[in-house]
Amino acid sequence: QVELVESGGGLVQTGGSLRLSCLASDERTFRSSPMGWFRQAPGKDREFVGGIRWNGSKAKYGDSVKDRFAISRDNAKSTVYLQMNNLKPEDTAIYYCVVLKYYSDVEVPPVDQWGQGTAVTVSS
Repeated sequence: QVELVESGGGLVQTGGSLRLSCLASDERTFRSSPMGWFRQAPGKDREFVGGIRWNGSKAKYGDSVKDRFAISRDNAKSTVYLQMNNLKPEDTAIYYCVVLKYYSDVEVPPVDQWGQGTAVTVSS
């Protein structure tokens, strides 16, 4: 199994930005895998944030983050990123990097592997 290590979480004010990073331990798996991000706010279910194809050619986002968040990847560094702009208090959550079973434009894809998560807090 590939190990996923997220970083970049923290405290930010409303309207601010953060960039999360996720480093994968297995370069070979990473290069061929669609990747994604989920989040879980206190007392709520996990929510799909977005996913990206193995080659970075396409990304899909959840409705609540569309137009504010962007996923990218650097296969040479085995790293996937989540750029979060115009953050709102409702974005406060633990953010999880995941390996997706497949990429999809029409459904939330199932997850093969979860990271440990990184906490993001947006103050009002």
